[in-house]
Amino acid sequence: MQALKPGFRWYGDGDEVPLEFIAQSGAESVFTSLHHIPYGEVWSAEEIRARRDKVAEYGLEWDTVESVPVSEDVKLRSGDFERHIENYKATIRNLAECGIKKIIYNFMPVLDWIRTDLHYRLPDGSRCLRFDPVQFAAFEIFVLKRAGAEKNYSQAQLEAAEKFFSALDGDGRRAFERSIIDVFPGCKMGLEIGDVRKMLERYDGIGAAELKSRLKMFLDEVLPVAEECGSILAIHPDDPPFDVLGLPRIASRLSDFEEIFAANPSPSNTICFCTGSLSAGLHNDIPAMLDALRERVHIAHLRSTQVNPDGSFYEAGHLEGRVPMVKVVRKLMELQDERLGRGGGRIVFRPDHGRDMADDLQKPPTANPGYSYIGRMKGLAEIRGIEAALSD
Repeated sequence: MQALKPGFRWYGDGDEVPLEFIAQSGAESVFTSLHHIPYGEVWSAEEIRARRDKVAEYGLEWDTVESVPVSEDVKLRSGDFERHIENYKATIRNLAECGIKKIIYNFMPVLDWIRTDLHYRLPDGSRCLRFDPVQFAAFEIFVLKRAGAEKNYSQAQLEAAEKFFSALDGDGRRAFERSIIDVFPGCKMGLEIGDVRKMLERYDGIGAAELKSRLKMFLDEVLPVAEECGSILAIHPDDPPFDVLGLPRIASRLSDFEEIFAANPSPSNTICFCTGSLSAGLHNDIPAMLDALRERVHIAHLRSTQVNPDGSFYEAGHLEGRVPMVKVVRKLMELQDERLGRGGGRIVFRPDHGRDMADDLQKPPTANPGYSYIGRMKGLAEIRGIEAALSD
């Protein structure tokens, strides 16, 4: 079996991890985005070409966009959504013109991925990302003050949440708030808690069915352009894969993706198969999902989570936790061999997230939590080791 195409995420010139280091990691591909361009605006061919050529200077290839964001106006079908959709189409075309035809996006409302602790210390001294429902209850009830939030938690969780929040001083409360509302990948929105409340108000009365219909309408518009360009759009699973903030999550389980692909059966409609996001939901059987969705998988994020009985989870090592990584990698390699035999292309993956460890622990916290260098390089090396063993 042939090895998958290894990648590494890069946030652009402001990333603490330079392209020089990525080139040393064993990666061939770079997952990157033009984070400085506001959501909903066009990515010009000139800017795309400049980023592509800069990546190529280090012997790497920019073939996967992570991500072209979908604006809140598009998700809500309000405001400037029609112009934003036209701009999205133009961006797909400009990317294709520059030879970049794999595009990741997500349809998570208001906030992207959510964690409650960005520097959770493990017994070996390394640090990782963690989600704790008790801490999230503290955020919803005492910081966000979301009406009715307490109904989503048990009495024991509510009592523990109050105890947790009471123990934080002023600086601790501010840091806790920022760790949840200002972790948009690759950029700082500068949101304040009042902004989040206003964003949530826009979703009043919108449930899963309504949000799914908005996703379908978006895909109705942009998929024909992707097909015309020979491109794919890969939806990223919700992270975590369950409802939060009273908002619906519509890309969290196998049935969600089956609905998405049935509603828009275009071959350009695909999934970014993120084992980490999916594994945080105990309802998801990762190998079974990969079997069911295999023809829609061209891009993978590979990491794992450890889910605890209390509903909390943390990001485990790439060969630990709920994801049977050897089985997943084998299935991806088998799928790729079949696809190559039909004249298709390689599956590109990246090690998703990584622990802060070794010398990275001595550095200031990264602006992109989960994206320090050494932990991701370790994950990439482990996955490439699996591939080497399976190819022997």
